[in-house]
Amino acid sequence: MSATFVEAFRQSGSDPSDSDWLGWLKRELAPTSARKIRTAIIVAGAVLCVIISMTLQVPQLATSAYMVFFASKETKLLTKNTGVGGVIVLTIGIGATLLLYKFTYGHPELRIPGMAIALFLGMWLSRILVMGPLGFLLGFVVAVSQSVGEEVPSPELLVRGLLWLWVALAYAIALTVVLNLFFLPDTKAAARPKPKSEPDEHRLFVPDAFTNPAHVHFALKVTFAAMFCYIVYEAIDWSGIHTAFITCTFIALESTEATLYKGTLRIVGCVIGGALALFSIVFLMPHMETIASLVVLVACASGIAGWVAAGSERISYAGLQIAFAFFYSVFQGYAPDTDLDNVRNRVIGILFGLIVTGLVFKYIWPERARLTPASLVKQPNSSQST
Repeated sequence: MSATFVEAFRQSGSDPSDSDWLGWLKRELAPTSARKIRTAIIVAGAVLCVIISMTLQVPQLATSAYMVFFASKETKLLTKNTGVGGVIVLTIGIGATLLLYKFTYGHPELRIPGMAIALFLGMWLSRILVMGPLGFLLGFVVAVSQSVGEEVPSPELLVRGLLWLWVALAYAIALTVVLNLFFLPDTKAAARPKPKSEPDEHRLFVPDAFTNPAHVHFALKVTFAAMFCYIVYEAIDWSGIHTAFITCTFIALESTEATLYKGTLRIVGCVIGGALALFSIVFLMPHMETIASLVVLVACASGIAGWVAAGSERISYAGLQIAFAFFYSVFQGYAPDTDLDNVRNRVIGILFGLIVTGLVFKYIWPERARLTPASLVKQPNSSQST
């Protein structure tokens, strides 16, 4: 998601704050043939992940189902590149966190600074690399993996859990890529000359990677917000709101206004997904006795989330958050969860992360968006990738 997308929408007259909300929402949710196909692929991927994970007893069922939304893109090429790059970065990240645990397991005085350094490097790379989301994913995987170290009773279980995490993520990404390659129609892009303002496709770093202090400031702000949330929920022994840590990293964009807009999409999606999960846990799951009924429920929830996620950049991130809140509230093992505390904790964690990130970005090195052609090209933290 471009750091200046809010300003760009206003310039084009598409900002919902300056028009009729209902009309704007109808336009954003309008059906198209491409949207129907993408939604069907997402639903099929999520359902297959649930069936495979429950049948083969693969841990992290919710994560696998959510990765379908992460890896699904607008075109076959983009989906394939995201999938291949994601698996490579995921492998490097799991290897790095295993190596880091050699020195930090059982030593929180080393593990917590290691988390902060990994997160800082990931967010910094998300700004200076042309393929920013891959740098973000690397730092995020290492930081989040380190954050659960104290909850695992033995190194053996920790290693096994991290390796199973790789399996849960990798097979879901591969499944999504295969479904998109088989069923997503080819897009015909008109050939056009490459403007001089566009970056070189073979360039690794953005032009101002090592000269612009805003990149370092951005990484420091995100790291401070995320680590503050982590220390707070660990200090009060409420790890159930760990989504605060995730929220701080996922909603961060270049400008303060864009970050807050993305945060708004996250909380709207979270509320909708949480409401769907709450309704399912209270009224539907007590009557479910077979996997077939669960598949129908997952298909319906994935259809709602996928329809929004397959929309324009203005609302697509909310679709990912509907899926995130629903899957992580409903699935906490190999069976649907009936504990309402999980729904409450996820929503509170996201709200806490939003508040902390908003305050940090507003008062510490506030970065105003600049509406220039160059700024509209760079996309360090894509909404579809987080």
